[in-house]
Amino acid sequence: MLMAGGPRPQDDVRSRSDKGFALIDLLFVCGIIGVLSAIAVPRLMSARTSATAASAISTMRTLSTAQLAFALSCGNGYYAPDLPSLAKPPIGSSYGFVASDMGTGPTVDKGGYTIQMTGTSMVGAPDSCNLIGPNNGAQAFKAGADPSDSTNPRYFGTNALGAIYEDTSSLFATMPEAAEPPSGHPIH
Repeated sequence: MLMAGGPRPQDDVRSRSDKGFALIDLLFVCGIIGVLSAIAVPRLMSARTSATAASAISTMRTLSTAQLAFALSCGNGYYAPDLPSLAKPPIGSSYGFVASDMGTGPTVDKGGYTIQMTGTSMVGAPDSCNLIGPNNGAQAFKAGADPSDSTNPRYFGTNALGAIYEDTSSLFATMPEAAEPPSGHPIH
């Protein structure tokens, strides 16, 4: 006979504690986190690669525009022969044709890419408004952006034609200064 207020038989048997998580609960949560990570990490890496490529394309476009502005307003029809010359401010100005961080040397690391630009100096080229010196102006130029990360397969380049080209190997070495490159394709 059961007494009123006494323990009932089903209250004595507990299959689980109400004071915390069971080990199986923690394993289940860790498994879900693992599955979500396996889905998210490759997409995150792809987004990072796309962002660095967009930065390189923007830099190539900036260099092309800056070179055109230099040739028309400062170089007497000639392009700057290198990045430091393009970053050098004209007399009476505090700013060059590209940001000063782009003119720290012949090659610059920016946004996960190594940026470089050259133009073959021409004898007879007049001095420019930023005083790079006579015989230093170039009739054309080429620029390249090679990824710093060896797993990134996107290389970019531009030249005096103004188009930006993409390839799966470096464009800079074979890029002519005023013609389409032998490999790669223009991006739009």
